[in-house]
Amino acid sequence: MGVRRPKPEEKREEAKKDASKEKKPEKKRKMIEGVRGIVRIAEIDLDGNKKTRNAILGIKGIGKSLANGILTASNLDSEALLGSLTEEQIHKLEEVIKNPSNYGIPYHMLNRRLDPFTRENRHLVSSELRLAVKSDIDFMKKIRCYKGIRHELGLPVRGQRTRSSFRTGMIVGVAKVKQRPGAAPGAPAPSGKAEAKAEGKAETKPGAAPAKAAAPAPAKAEKKEEKK
Repeated sequence: MGVRRPKPEEKREEAKKDASKEKKPEKKRKMIEGVRGIVRIAEIDLDGNKKTRNAILGIKGIGKSLANGILTASNLDSEALLGSLTEEQIHKLEEVIKNPSNYGIPYHMLNRRLDPFTRENRHLVSSELRLAVKSDIDFMKKIRCYKGIRHELGLPVRGQRTRSSFRTGMIVGVAKVKQRPGAAPGAPAPSGKAEAKAEGKAETKPGAAPAKAAAPAPAKAEKKEEKK
């Protein structure tokens, strides 16, 4: 008896088990003296060991260009660590993030220009931005516009093609045509009627006429014989 070799699937499972056993040790954050590890700005906990510009990018609604503008308006060094800022500097930074238009930042950098309800130029961050997006989608669904209907159906809103993307459900494959044994390659298989005819011809002997089924006697003749 030969030794049974493990299948490739079994090898993969064993490798996964070994990898799960040998977990890498978690990296510990280096603590710097005089630097806070976590700084809360705009309802979000930010890493104090990062540079100020990179740290405020973690706030939803702030991009790279706006981050540079916010730091310039608040007179802060972008290379300084966020945890090394004083309470006054953090308070000033939070004010500029919430009301950037009041500190000289141009309106084209804001994400809520000409609000459809208040007609004001505002900039929303964190939870305010999420609520505004949700309310806009609900309003579109309520007035039954094209975008609202597409949101209801779970389909793309901005004109994307849906033939190959955004498909859900079972995977649709290509069914190969079954070839008849002994047939030329590429020839399609016969249909059900053709197969039935071929089987009937195979059962009858060559040269013999096919046997006809006996027709049932008419019911009227039986009734006349009973009367006689």
